[in-house]
Amino acid sequence: MEMFYYLVFGALAAIVAALELGKSGKDRVATSPAFNSFKNNYILVYSLMMSGDWLQGPYVYYLYSQYGFDKGDIGRLFIAGFGSSMLFGTIVGSLADKKGRKRACVTYCITYILSCFTKHSPQYKILMVGRVLGGIATSLLFSAFESWLVAEHNKKGFDPQWLSITFSKAIFLGNGLVAIVAGLFANFLADNMGFGPVAPFDAAACFLAIGMAIILSSWGENYGDSSDSKDLITQFKGAAKAIASDEKIALLGAIQSLFEGSMYTFVFLWTPALSPKDEEIPHGFIFATFMLSSMLGSSIASRLLARKLKVEGYMQIVFSVSAFTLFLPVVTNFLVPPSGEKGGSISLGGCLQLLGFCTFESCVGIFWPSIMKMRSQYIPEEARSTIMNFFRIPLNLFVCVVLYNVNAFPITVMFGMCSIFLFMAAILQRRLMVVSDLHRSTKAVEMTAEDEPLNP
Repeated sequence: MEMFYYLVFGALAAIVAALELGKSGKDRVATSPAFNSFKNNYILVYSLMMSGDWLQGPYVYYLYSQYGFDKGDIGRLFIAGFGSSMLFGTIVGSLADKKGRKRACVTYCITYILSCFTKHSPQYKILMVGRVLGGIATSLLFSAFESWLVAEHNKKGFDPQWLSITFSKAIFLGNGLVAIVAGLFANFLADNMGFGPVAPFDAAACFLAIGMAIILSSWGENYGDSSDSKDLITQFKGAAKAIASDEKIALLGAIQSLFEGSMYTFVFLWTPALSPKDEEIPHGFIFATFMLSSMLGSSIASRLLARKLKVEGYMQIVFSVSAFTLFLPVVTNFLVPPSGEKGGSISLGGCLQLLGFCTFESCVGIFWPSIMKMRSQYIPEEARSTIMNFFRIPLNLFVCVVLYNVNAFPITVMFGMCSIFLFMAAILQRRLMVVSDLHRSTKAVEMTAEDEPLNP
């Protein structure tokens, strides 16, 4: 059965290579040298930032367990991270809009480096501080960098359609290739070189420091609404008013929370789903396979965006497929007889679920550049970071609740819940397309009326 893993990985690698090498003129967009230089600089920085994040992932839980903490203690540490992101995210998002996005990106680097340093201590309180710092850093990672990119792209006068090129390439490299290489490098440092589970965190701090140096030396500053007359409370009210008064923004926030909440829940569920009877599965290799699937999705997204297909249209299909893939564990639990052997290799049901999970990760690869494209269209510039972190409040609350009750429900119930959320996202995406089309048609009629000369 071990050959199955290599076949899946090889097939995915071949498809990704074929898609990237077989791009036609329709899949490529003619751009300017100035834009290419700007894009490459951002992708380099984004890849360094993501490498600092991905290097830590495989060894966080293991490091805590090596310090002697049990599952409950470790669960509380993870809840602290998501809770910190939920509580402080809107504050740092508003500060990013007011004080500068470049400054917020530098703050991300410093905060995450400090979080990495706390991993050297076996004291629970210090590790808890590290998780709080990590939660704040995560809020900045998923808001400040994108906000800086969109504002700087528009400030330089580049074609708005070119944003999708940067988004898709950043996800392809930062969330795909970099994740695979970072996982292998972390394994090399911790196991092959014998430096132990804290070594990947030191390496992450080094990559973050390099990225920070590039930001300080080559990035310009941009702001949302930097007026001194507006304090944080006023910014919060403005962001909340924008969400409440514009159905498109509210729908986009709900869609993002439903999908990302299911995605983060999947992160905690895939291991017990594939090894319900403690089957021996290669966690690192499966993680690399998932990241390769994400690369496949981002490659597909770059083609869809290059051909100017309507994002609101094809994302309905993506969410529907995602809902089906996370419903597979429920189906296989009833239709595929379970393996009676404890331990051993992955079961037939596990193989089917792995294929479904790879499909889900491909949908994740399509989701990221597509949601970034929609955010750039619908979220107002003056409060971009604030609104984006408002979206993360229900997401982080949902993940905290799931983590706290992870042992209270059967795994099939958890997957079923995620499947329902993804189906709801598909319905809301349909509504967003209808509202968006109505808004465009109304605007077109108004512009036509203004252009028509008055009748004598």
